[in-house]
Amino acid sequence: MTRETAIKLFESKTIRSVWNDKDQKWYFSVADVVEALTDSVNVKDYIKKMRKRDSELNSNWGTFCPPLELVAPDGKKRKTQCANAEGLLRIIQSIPSPKAEPFKRWLAQVGYERLEEIENPELAAKRMRELYRAKGYSDEWIEKRVRGIAIRDELTNEWKKRGVKEQVEYSILTAEISRATFGMTPTEYKEFKGLEKQKDNLRDHMTDLELIFTMLGEASTTEIARNRDAQEFEENLDAAVAGGTVAGNARKDLEQKSGKRVSTRENFKEIPEAKKRKIAVSKG
Repeated sequence: MTRETAIKLFESKTIRSVWNDKDQKWYFSVADVVEALTDSVNVKDYIKKMRKRDSELNSNWGTFCPPLELVAPDGKKRKTQCANAEGLLRIIQSIPSPKAEPFKRWLAQVGYERLEEIENPELAAKRMRELYRAKGYSDEWIEKRVRGIAIRDELTNEWKKRGVKEQVEYSILTAEISRATFGMTPTEYKEFKGLEKQKDNLRDHMTDLELIFTMLGEASTTEIARNRDAQEFEENLDAAVAGGTVAGNARKDLEQKSGKRVSTRENFKEIPEAKKRKIAVSKG
């Protein structure tokens, strides 16, 4: 759920949101959401009664709704109870309002689909393909994107087994693979492509060749880490640089022979729908 999606979901109501660097997620004003779904004249009182009705929600309120700074109607920043997408959906379950029913039905559908995917993992891949296809991506691009996700999962599973700490250390290792592969970290690559730091997924804006070299760097890193039996962060950092260098050297060799740069400023935000379906390789 993005900020734009949230605003669309609540139609004309303005839902204040803020990016939380601590867990890298969007958070939304609980009061704004409750007001939008209930038209309550006294939101604070409604939330108080809602918490009283739902003891489980109330006992975990501090976890669901940390206080974060948001701009108030008077223009000043104030600490406001906010919830991320998961917490927000939990709160919506406790709102007995007709406006909340579509969300509850959607939650039930999502839960059912998740259970189906646990029983049959192929369904998850199928739904992912359908989602990308609906956005206008070509089948060829989608297959590379799906394969890239599998390779990324294999790499992170390897890191986990080898004592690499999730989130921070994963981000550092990923940045080093990207730097060695493309000469840019993911953050620098987003700036290069004109993407938004928090909102846009870099790999969803890569061309076929960019995805291929990303896969090569991560697959090479996995292979090197296994062969070296790399343990903990420092040894896996060396493997990440080595794996990225394999992909980086291959990229440079292709660029020299083709006369075209692999990395491109082109992104799918700025590409017309018809062109999005046809794009396969970078134009340099």
